[in-house]
Amino acid sequence: METVLALISLTVSKVLQVSGLRDGRNVLTRTKMEDKALEVYDVIRTIRDPEKPNTLEELDVVSEKCVEVQELGEDEFLIVIKFSPTVPHCSLATLIGLCLQVKLQRSLPFKHKLEIYISEGTHSTEEDINKQINDKERVAAAMENPNLREIVEQCVTEPDD
Repeated sequence: METVLALISLTVSKVLQVSGLRDGRNVLTRTKMEDKALEVYDVIRTIRDPEKPNTLEELDVVSEKCVEVQELGEDEFLIVIKFSPTVPHCSLATLIGLCLQVKLQRSLPFKHKLEIYISEGTHSTEEDINKQINDKERVAAAMENPNLREIVEQCVTEPDD
């Protein structure tokens, strides 16, 4: 009887492993990460472009698929955003990254680490810009500049409905 139970247990374990449902927590975790990603996207989609009267969502600078969330620990998350400037030589890509940083830092109710990148191949100086927008000291210095701060505020402030 023990042998039969062991074989049944092994068989069930293998079936669950093959089906991807080995651990019910994996499904719950994946759903939780998808929900967090949608929550993040909902915050950034309404950021306005610094130059145009449109939102980043309307210009396809950000989309749902550009947001990835991973769990770092209990109630702590890594948020990775990969945005696509409208043109490869966009002079405001750094400012857009700054707006993303500021709005998310202000708006998210959970503990997080934030990484923002330009999508690979969508900007001529993406490497340099990626370094700038993920450097906390540069972000802080930029927000001390009253002119930049005013532009960022205009971009991240929700319009009155």
